[in-house]
Amino acid sequence: MATGKYERELRGILSGDIETLEEVTKTCDEREKEGYMSILDFPFLVVRAGGSLGMDLIAIRGEISFPVEVKSSKHDVIYFSDEERLTEQAEWMIDVCKASKVLPLYAFRIKGRRGDRWRIFTLDVPELRKKQGVVKRTVPPIEKTVHGNYTVRWENGMPLHRFLAFLSHLLS
Repeated sequence: MATGKYERELRGILSGDIETLEEVTKTCDEREKEGYMSILDFPFLVVRAGGSLGMDLIAIRGEISFPVEVKSSKHDVIYFSDEERLTEQAEWMIDVCKASKVLPLYAFRIKGRRGDRWRIFTLDVPELRKKQGVVKRTVPPIEKTVHGNYTVRWENGMPLHRFLAFLSHLLS
């Protein structure tokens, strides 16, 4: 799953670190690069979050903030039912974020692909306000199977370059 390497990579992207941005966009097309580079105009303050059930990163920018859980895999699907801890973590994030009216994000980094390797997902947190609600309606949710298990399909997520461009437009 998530390694410190990919947490640091996403932290560099969200905080507008030019070296990280240049590295992750080497195999991206021009539209993807433009989306990534849009973060330079209004970067996030990103801090690492700790804890056994907790989130990996907290990203803060203007009127919006997100707790972010980072996942990585060489496979394009992550089944939370494979690890009970993942389901417990998702449920905990929903509870904590519901109380604070904050939208949690999952960032899925696929290994061994070219172009934009990151996809963004949300969890279902009701009664979000203003811009948090707009983001929730725009970013795809983590899927649930007929048995109620969370599943993250990389191809169904919002590409990170589109997410960054969307936020730049939303918060400008």
